[in-house]
Amino acid sequence: MDLFFQTLLNGLLQSGIYALVASGLALAVGVVGIVNFAHGEFLMIGAFLAWGLSTYLGVDPLLSLPLAAASVFAVGALTYRVSIRHVLLAPELNQMLLTFGLGILLQNLALMLLGGNTRTVTTTYQGSSISLGELSVGGPKLIAFGFAVAILAGLYAVLYRTTLGRQMRAVAQNRRGSQLIGINVDRVYLIAFGVSCGLAAVAGVLVAVLLFASPTVGLVFALKAFAIIVMAGLGNLTGVLWASVVLGVSEALVQTYVPGGGGWSDAVFFLLIFATLVFRSFRGAR
Repeated sequence: MDLFFQTLLNGLLQSGIYALVASGLALAVGVVGIVNFAHGEFLMIGAFLAWGLSTYLGVDPLLSLPLAAASVFAVGALTYRVSIRHVLLAPELNQMLLTFGLGILLQNLALMLLGGNTRTVTTTYQGSSISLGELSVGGPKLIAFGFAVAILAGLYAVLYRTTLGRQMRAVAQNRRGSQLIGINVDRVYLIAFGVSCGLAAVAGVLVAVLLFASPTVGLVFALKAFAIIVMAGLGNLTGVLWASVVLGVSEALVQTYVPGGGGWSDAVFFLLIFATLVFRSFRGAR
């Protein structure tokens, strides 16, 4: 029984980072109305910023979180201003091709400038662990989960308790109606896309602490974020939370109880996407 609860705990802790990545993606889809295929590359930038600050300046990765978030927010805002903004009224295929190309560009720039090797950061707490009765939790994973929960709580507080958050939700529901009541929709789009990228960067810093930084590290997390927002419903920020827990716990259960589950766990999100789409098609046909 202890193994089962340990598995659930591991899955729950993993879901924190998933929720962080998926919330940023859901913000771009729900508010701006664009599917950002370059979301994983903004995560990659955050991971490399954490690695660079730790390696060359000795800054603890967790202390670099605000700088990474602010830097990538600026990159995201610039990206919106020079590219995303001009395709918002274009067909969806054009939007997807733009963000897909942007992702390839960022990934190849990282490969040319930094090479394809993985980079790891070293911290004093990497080998730590905490015992909770019969259960054990790795220190870095618990810290990453705590940061993810705190940042997501702040995000949802902004969305549901501030004027900017109410403007974002109004724009997400009806762009033209928001313009008619005086909301600067373009400004809301810019902030939402920048925050989306900043959240990806924060997740990247935590990924650098738990795993490593590499030019392709964002791809897997972006794919899982897509699975989460498909389960939650495109743009559904609240649904992202439970969908992240479902994915994290499902992966942990497969890793623990399925023979060779370490490899199979990375395919769980494909199965969840498939099951969700089939279920919705079946329900829609009734």
